[in-house]
Amino acid sequence: MTTRPLPALTMLLSRHTRRREFITLVGGAAVSWPRAARGQQPSGRIPRIGFLQALRGENTEAFVQGLRDAGYIDGQNALIEIRIYETMLDRLLELANEMVGLKCDVIMAAAPYAIDAAIRATTTIPIVGLDLESDPVANRWARSLARPGGNLTGIFLDLPELGGKQIELLKEAVPTLSRLAVLWDSTVGGVQFRATESAARAAGVTLQSLSVQRPEDFKEAFDRAIRERVQGMVVLSSPLINGQRSQIVEWALKTRPPTISLFTVFPRSAG
Repeated sequence: MTTRPLPALTMLLSRHTRRREFITLVGGAAVSWPRAARGQQPSGRIPRIGFLQALRGENTEAFVQGLRDAGYIDGQNALIEIRIYETMLDRLLELANEMVGLKCDVIMAAAPYAIDAAIRATTTIPIVGLDLESDPVANRWARSLARPGGNLTGIFLDLPELGGKQIELLKEAVPTLSRLAVLWDSTVGGVQFRATESAARAAGVTLQSLSVQRPEDFKEAFDRAIRERVQGMVVLSSPLINGQRSQIVEWALKTRPPTISLFTVFPRSAG
């Protein structure tokens, strides 16, 4: 089975981004399947839709509401199989295989870990990915954007240059900024970090890497930032970092370094 080209999106999520826009994006990805693929549903059979998501929250609600808006109501004319994996990355392949065993008609996979597990679990069930950290071609999930091949489509936000823009904004706010920390997830954020590191050199700023891989890594990262006397912090994106946003906000409010992040979820959490 093949799909239409994967969208190469260039967008900056502004403070006006709302849940409805998320629903629209997901809906836009879902309808990008060719007509032949959508027409394979057996007559009289209720479609089963899988959703692999790190945390149950507003995005989960938006996904279910988006399906309702499209006429798919869980328990009536559709079955929605939601699996929340939180930090249990070692269970992701098991959860993806479970969806294959349930004969899901499509699998929605949010974040690079979930997409990778879904691709490993099936080469035939359509997968709709939502990934704000990765390049699907660099990850070898697709042969190219024009001709991806395989059974994956979706929305991918790969804008590593945003790290440089964040440094620029911090420098405008704090002209004397010279020591900057970058909080990043080393399991998925290599491209983002390298671009931010390059931008820091160009801006004449000393960069302190605060890499994390697990929730328990954050305290040591914050302690290191204090020891290094950083004057500001850039928060890069990842599902892990998003899940620990309350801890990040608490630290930022206590120590008060100028801190910038890509998504509005941080200021909405009191950052």
